[in-house]
Amino acid sequence: MGLDSKKDVYLDGSSAVSVSRLEILEGPSGRRVRSEAERARIAAESLLPGAQVSKVARKHGVTRWQVYDWRRRLRQRGMLPPCEASPPTFAPLVVEDALEERQAPAVKLEIAIGDVVLRTDTAIDADQLSRVIRAVRASR
Repeated sequence: MGLDSKKDVYLDGSSAVSVSRLEILEGPSGRRVRSEAERARIAAESLLPGAQVSKVARKHGVTRWQVYDWRRRLRQRGMLPPCEASPPTFAPLVVEDALEERQAPAVKLEIAIGDVVLRTDTAIDADQLSRVIRAVRASR
C-alpha cells in the first residue's frame, strides 16, 4: 500500500524510531460542516417550548455553545425573532394595620449561658431578667 503524495502523514515521537505498522485512516476528521439550513433547523428546535439547549445539542452531536452561537447569528440576520425576556413577576405586597394599640411587634431575645439558652421577648423587665440570669449562673 503506497502513500499518496497529497496526504500528510504525522508520526508522534522521534523520527529515528522505526515503525513496524502504519495505519492510515481515511474519512471524516471529526469536524462536521453543517449547512446553513441545518444550523437554522437545530437553532429553531432549541427555541421550542420546553426544549433544553443541552439536550437538543446532544441529539445533533454539537455543543450547546454552537447552538447559542447559531441562534445569535440568526437573530443578527433577522432570521429569528429577537430574544424576549419574560417580564419579571413580583409577589403582591400586603400591608396590614398594626395591632389596635399600635404596639411595636415583640422582638425575641435569646441569651446563651453555657449550655443553657434563655428565650424571651424584649418586653421582659430588666430586674426580672437579671434575677433569671443570676439563678441560671448559680445553678451551674
